[in-house]
Amino acid sequence: MDAVSTLGSLMGLAFVSGLRLYSTVLAVGLGIRLGYLTVPPPLGHLQLLAQTPILVIAGVCFAFEFVADKIPWVDTAWDVIHTIIRPIGAAVLAATAIGVVDPLVTLGAFLLCGGIALSSHSAKAGTRIVANHSPEPFSNVGLSLAGDVIVPIGVWLALTHPLVSLLLVTVAIAPILWFIPRLIRLFRRAAPRIGDVVQARLRRASVSQTAR
Repeated sequence: MDAVSTLGSLMGLAFVSGLRLYSTVLAVGLGIRLGYLTVPPPLGHLQLLAQTPILVIAGVCFAFEFVADKIPWVDTAWDVIHTIIRPIGAAVLAATAIGVVDPLVTLGAFLLCGGIALSSHSAKAGTRIVANHSPEPFSNVGLSLAGDVIVPIGVWLALTHPLVSLLLVTVAIAPILWFIPRLIRLFRRAAPRIGDVVQARLRRASVSQTAR
């Protein structure tokens, strides 16, 4: 049962890391630091996330992401940048959490959690592309706020109710895998729009600096 519970915790943390990596690290670290979360012994190395340097870095990155994720098309550009960062971050988090064990177990955790994070990241990024095509901004902000709430809840479930977390992630992954090929087509269609938005914002920033 300990092995299954550990698997559930790792999968849960990987899933929310794919949505918000920095928020996940910050939620785990603060939860441990403030005594709201108790880390199970097999994942004892997560205590590292409660150290002040990690909390400061995660907090700064979270602040940038919190803002970027609520601006249409900037959020998609941010997601594109994090297509590699989130899965690798989730994989490293899993490998770090279980500490020094059989290298085969470490590799398995690394690959499994990286894949789960990539899946949840893909679903999140695709949903935001669809929302960005809407003429009103409220759906975009609403989805972003929902993500801000889901992550701490997911972290809490992963560390306190790992079997529930295991079940929820397993159920969520199947439709996400079905969605990924469609996501690739969405990215291809959205790529020119993303580039135009980023270039326009850079031009405005350059003009503003020149005016000063």
